[in-house]
Amino acid sequence: MGNASRPFRRIAYFLCLLSVLLLTEGKKPVKPKCPAWCTCTKDNALCENARSIPRSVPPDVISLSFVRSAFTKIPEGSFLLTPSLQLLLFTSNTFDVISDDAFMGLPHLEYLFIENNSIKSISRNTFRGLKSLIHLDLRGNAFNCDCKLKWLVEWLGSTNATVEDIYCESPPEYKKRKINSLSPKEFDCIITEFEVYQSLPYQSLSVDTFSYMNDEHVVIAQPFSGKCIFLEWDHVEVMFRNYDNITGTSTVVCKPIVIESQLYVIVAQLFGGSHIYKRDIFANKFIKIQDIEILKIRKPNDIETFRIAEDWYFVVADSSKAGFTTVYKWNGNGFYSHQSLHAWYRDTDVEYLEISGKPHLILSSSSQRPVIYQWNKGTNEFVKRFDIQDMEDAYAVKHFKVKEDVYICLTRFIGDSKVMKWGGSAFLDLQRMPSRGSMVFQPLQISNYQYAILGSDYSFTQVYYWDAEKAKFVKFQELNVQAPRSFIHVSIDKRDFLFASSFKGTTLIYKHVIVDLSA
Repeated sequence: MGNASRPFRRIAYFLCLLSVLLLTEGKKPVKPKCPAWCTCTKDNALCENARSIPRSVPPDVISLSFVRSAFTKIPEGSFLLTPSLQLLLFTSNTFDVISDDAFMGLPHLEYLFIENNSIKSISRNTFRGLKSLIHLDLRGNAFNCDCKLKWLVEWLGSTNATVEDIYCESPPEYKKRKINSLSPKEFDCIITEFEVYQSLPYQSLSVDTFSYMNDEHVVIAQPFSGKCIFLEWDHVEVMFRNYDNITGTSTVVCKPIVIESQLYVIVAQLFGGSHIYKRDIFANKFIKIQDIEILKIRKPNDIETFRIAEDWYFVVADSSKAGFTTVYKWNGNGFYSHQSLHAWYRDTDVEYLEISGKPHLILSSSSQRPVIYQWNKGTNEFVKRFDIQDMEDAYAVKHFKVKEDVYICLTRFIGDSKVMKWGGSAFLDLQRMPSRGSMVFQPLQISNYQYAILGSDYSFTQVYYWDAEKAKFVKFQELNVQAPRSFIHVSIDKRDFLFASSFKGTTLIYKHVIVDLSA
């Protein structure tokens, strides 16, 4: 600016005074020696010239330069009183924070140099309002290339300004990498977690969700009170509330099934027999319409509903020594016994799934390895195919899919629970998880996230997250649920919830939270 005219020198002088006052929070700076070029030094004095200004910059721009200054940050609106500035330079200072809107009010700023300072990150809206910027230099700063810097990578890809090459200092995997060449896709900044949202003051076993009358509902089996508790979403209070009950004795499963807009509930009980109820919309209550034959279903432990072609079915896994795991079929008026799969096997769980487009059942039992049945179109019955090897004492089997691949989660009370993958002719070992009192290993998909939740009677419940690159589950989060027996995903009002039943404590409702670390 030494060659600039006297008016420009006066403007630069007063600009410097104003900015120094702002950046030093009103403390009076030392009287400048010369207004030829405004450069703020460590003692807030103005030196004769600014050798750090690049020679390529036109000599007549209105400029302001800070070299080895004492301020620790550039706060919001620091230059609101200096709107005519065309160039700003910060060199060898100690500040590490540049706030949002730090350069607001500089519509004519064309050159911005922030070199060799202590900056590790820059706020997302730092450069907001710089409409005339044509050159930016951020060299010599120790940038931490984490999610907080993702916005800068995106900004570099869209700005018309020339930006000198800048480099990452950390984390180690990004050290010395050029920020200008990074892609936003390299930053994995979306994380999720489960947060306790609501607590229900009772123990529970099964939890199921169903759609009925254009709304989502939840039904919970309470073993000690013998009730099926029905919940609905309160859109005003923004929480789940009870709206009806089915009262029975030692209820273990309450399984809903909607057929042609009519709601039915299969209530499995340890004592007093099991029954089927129908929702009467005119009386606004549940009415018992059918008993399930007690000679076959003596000690029900699990119920699965499914549809093959146009026909509806449910199957009850019976865990007594004298009972039969039995398939029931809807005939238009009620359910009748369609097929008994086997006797005296003490089945603890049944899972319906499709493998290669064909219906299958997997029965878990305390007396043998899990057994796979396949539907025979000719006889309209399930036919035993084979056992799942090396999985004695599997309490339950639940399946999930990743793209077109079929996987199963097998639960063991003591030992190793497993994840297995269908290999074309058999399920093959993929992963083992240590089990300590586990009676549920439930896979769940929430939005685009695949989880598997391994409960425990003796320690924390482990939530695993499916890592697509590794093609396996990785530890994700621990939940404090006492003696969990089932987990279910409920989606309502653009919210995702996880219901966790508890045999010994309170039933918990978690909210699935998605957090963008780059925001």
